[in-house]
Amino acid sequence: MRKTRASMTELRIAFDSVRRIGSAMAGVEAGTAYGSPALKIGGKLLACIAIHKSAEPNSLALRIAFEDRAALINSDPDIYYLTPHYLDYPVVLVRLARVNADQLKHLLAMALKFVTSAGVPKRRKPAPSGTQAERSRSIS
Repeated sequence: MRKTRASMTELRIAFDSVRRIGSAMAGVEAGTAYGSPALKIGGKLLACIAIHKSAEPNSLALRIAFEDRAALINSDPDIYYLTPHYLDYPVVLVRLARVNADQLKHLLAMALKFVTSAGVPKRRKPAPSGTQAERSRSIS
């Protein structure tokens, strides 16, 4: 059976909770990124609906430190995941259907702290192909 993408209407409905929680945070505003609903602060992306074809429908792409991403994925891979497309970016994918409002608030606070800190990397240099670190990564 072929997997279908969620419609933009379904994504907007799912993103309403994210928008509501994020908009209550100082300086956070709703907008778009790559044509997708997003939250930003000072023009910098905090989170958006993941639109790359490798992401599952109704997933949030949340900007976060690489170390925090690894900890989240290890703590609950049913909620947090990564695809090869996002591997080198400071982003974790979040299955919105599996998180509650308290978790969203905590995640958005983590993203806000990350994005507003000095020296946020846009991308990490890929590890050399075939390294132990690359083989041991948990990629869905």
